[in-house]
Amino acid sequence: MARVMLWMRVRYFQAPLLGLLTVIFWLSLSSVAFAGANSARPSDPIVVGFVGGRVGHTNAIHSEVQLANHIEHDYPSGVQVRVFENRRGAQAHREVLQMLDANADGELSSAEKTAARIAIYGHSWGASETVTLARALGKEGIPVLLTVQVDSVAKNGEDDGLIPANVAQAINFYQSDGLLHGRPLIRANDPSRTRILGNVQFDYKTNKVDCSAYPWYARLFMKPHIEIESDPRVWSRVESLIRSKLQARAVR
Repeated sequence: MARVMLWMRVRYFQAPLLGLLTVIFWLSLSSVAFAGANSARPSDPIVVGFVGGRVGHTNAIHSEVQLANHIEHDYPSGVQVRVFENRRGAQAHREVLQMLDANADGELSSAEKTAARIAIYGHSWGASETVTLARALGKEGIPVLLTVQVDSVAKNGEDDGLIPANVAQAINFYQSDGLLHGRPLIRANDPSRTRILGNVQFDYKTNKVDCSAYPWYARLFMKPHIEIESDPRVWSRVESLIRSKLQARAVR
């Protein structure tokens, strides 16, 4: 009888104790999930490049592809690097969103958006697509650290001259010779939020650049346009700017 009474006392106090421990357990899980959803840990930097014209995204003749290869080689982990044809802007947009989705739930939280560290660059039509992608990300509340345009040529329906306010820094390299030449001026939609680092002109009348690897028709009809694409002076500056964003957020 004594043993039965003891067992009843244990069960009497055990039930509410187990209930209390269960409540504490679930509350702890909820607090961890809440903290994870609202903490803004910086994500891996994302570097997106766009090639111009009808160039393939793996064509290593072009400096856009070479730059991506350099960064991938020097940062085998911790940096996401992608190169796209300029007609693949929608695909680039989707892949950027996927890379930002840290918990892979199919939706970006405000913390995941805030943690974005993105640099975008391109040549010719690819430079136009650079601004278009930045603008699309801005509509979703996603910041961009840097955009770089090299001899930007606007695609139909795109505005490559007005930099959206979600971009912290932007720079434009161009030349003004030949049948095909780039936009000479970019400006900020909101100068209080976007710093234009420069509109930098290059001249290839006397400063010739080797373009022997390009097709004959490109050398004949658009030589200055491909000279700026092949100019190591330009691309060393582009690469230096992008690398400066791989470790820290942009300083306006």
